[in-house]
Amino acid sequence: MWIKKFMMALTFVAATQLLSAQLLHAMGSSNNDQPAAKAADPNFDMGKQAIDAKDWPSALKSFRLVVGKDPKNADAFNYMGYAHRQMGDYASAFKAYGEALAINPNHKGANEYIGEAYLKTGNLEKAEMHLAKLDDICTFGCAEYTMLKRKVAEFKAAQN
Repeated sequence: MWIKKFMMALTFVAATQLLSAQLLHAMGSSNNDQPAAKAADPNFDMGKQAIDAKDWPSALKSFRLVVGKDPKNADAFNYMGYAHRQMGDYASAFKAYGEALAINPNHKGANEYIGEAYLKTGNLEKAEMHLAKLDDICTFGCAEYTMLKRKVAEFKAAQN
């Protein structure tokens, strides 16, 4: 009886993960290793608001202030990479994502977003490398893995 309940619970968790991936637009700040206090910086909050408003230059300005005070803030570097990527500045995006991943190689958002940047620059191999990393990080799946997997599939379909 307990095995049946366990399997039902496991199925529920898996379905919840898949559904949340479908509903979420992962903004890539999922860095479970950093305490929530990192986001208490008002510049961080302003940067996130700028990201939501698609005001990439303002977002970069805010997140530069954050990393100036906290050079180990992987979330801020990840958002900087996101803003650079949205502006089409892939060299700067890769640099910012690289900083985030140097701080925390298991940062889900940075692995997803750098994978998407690699797809935008035509580097499927590198994108798949980050997809595999997310597969390792996300034991029972996560939104970042699902989103990058979908982007990789779309990239491959467009190549055919």
